[in-house]
Amino acid sequence: MIYPDHEMKIAFFNSAKTWGGGEKWHFEISSALQGKGLEAIIFTNKRSELYNRLSLAAQKIYRIKISNLSFLNPFKVLLLKKIFQKEKIDCIILNLSADLKVAGFAAWLAGIKRIIYRRGSAIPVRNSFLNRFIFKNIVTDIIANSEETKRTILRNNQSLFPVHKIKVIYNGLDIKKYNKAQTIKTFPRKEEELVIGNLGRFVRQKGQHFLVMLAELLKKRNIPVRILIGGEGPLKDDIEALARKADVIDMIQFSGFVDDVNGFMSSIDVFVLTSLWEGFGYVIAEAMYFEKPVIAFNISSNPELIKDGENGFLFEPGDIESIANKIEQLQENRNIIVKLGKAGKDSIVKNFTFNKTLKELLAFLHQ
Repeated sequence: MIYPDHEMKIAFFNSAKTWGGGEKWHFEISSALQGKGLEAIIFTNKRSELYNRLSLAAQKIYRIKISNLSFLNPFKVLLLKKIFQKEKIDCIILNLSADLKVAGFAAWLAGIKRIIYRRGSAIPVRNSFLNRFIFKNIVTDIIANSEETKRTILRNNQSLFPVHKIKVIYNGLDIKKYNKAQTIKTFPRKEEELVIGNLGRFVRQKGQHFLVMLAELLKKRNIPVRILIGGEGPLKDDIEALARKADVIDMIQFSGFVDDVNGFMSSIDVFVLTSLWEGFGYVIAEAMYFEKPVIAFNISSNPELIKDGENGFLFEPGDIESIANKIEQLQENRNIIVKLGKAGKDSIVKNFTFNKTLKELLAFLHQ
């Protein structure tokens, strides 16, 4: 597709209030595309972290509010159609299923030629009548953030969407940002301690209760460890209460939302991801870039980043006993941590940089 008369104008549509991997992707990609022969316009929720960050970046923003039932509101659909036509949008990238139902339909009515759904969760698309209509008639392309995400999209209906129109583009780390930032360890430690880190929203998917179980096992073995858990979310109070009940609250530090990733990663020795599923483990890539071995469950896209025994370790979901054994081994042999950490950073620099992601996305948009 070629736009000889003007810059390609792309709309990024993300109505999420919370900050996560999809919002991070929309923020970084929309900012980077400016000045590369494209013009980015953002549609986002005013009461969101994405809006807060974009408003400081001097980008053109439309404030919107979308719910799961907004597609039943014809006035909202027609309003979006009018805006798309006024802005002469060439392409739109949508992040949420609720957005797809409303803004995707409006984009279709407005005659936008490319309506791209970016899928960031390794969860099958529901095989509903509405989804079958949307993916047959409205969506022109899908971007998946991992091979596992691509595989799961069509799990409930193999004929839902042409598989050759699903493009895998990994999330990439902007390593220049990490290199420029001042790195100061933000958490004190005792000399003999092995510090375990975990970052993520406190929701069921992230499985932070496994970290409490891990602390219990390590305490019984008298292994000197500290577990730093960064993040906020609806289950945070429940996890803290669970730690108190298990009498390991002295081993676990809940640090809240972490904005200084450099400082956090520099304060730990090993990163343990307890997620039950992931589209793409962005935080895995961050930890590996900071030369921290990652221990995670052998699920979803984790094996696409973690090579067991080479730059981290993979275990069966819920096998906390084996993770505790590995932590004990690493506590006694810090040379393994160094070796795996260097291999992890090499893998990220080679395969998962932001420049590589941007190059692949630009080629995809201009095809």
